[in-house]
Amino acid sequence: MTLPKSQSLANLPIAQAKRHLFVCLGPDCADLSTSQSLWIQIKQRLKETEVLALRTKANCFRICTGGPWIVVYPDGIWYGEVTPERFERILQEHLIHGKPVAEWIVLKNSLCPSHI
Repeated sequence: MTLPKSQSLANLPIAQAKRHLFVCLGPDCADLSTSQSLWIQIKQRLKETEVLALRTKANCFRICTGGPWIVVYPDGIWYGEVTPERFERILQEHLIHGKPVAEWIVLKNSLCPSHI
């Protein structure tokens, strides 16, 4: 598959990214209008803070309760019931300073073996 020059991998910040955020917006685990507002905030705040993170939105992680959800990789940290206020704290503490917000972690499931 060949991408148009404006969308080539060289033009994307993939190689520079330190983390990848996967965001489940619902529709069953959370109200879609609230989730969409959260998605817009995530995009805006990552850009404003220049955090080197990719982001991908999904319509369903098949959990169907307790959303919106954010999974931060490669850390493997799962956060549920993410609100704009919670995201701001996750951004500041986890994404910028490297300290996950312990009381909001629902699951930790790193996909990277420690020897890599």
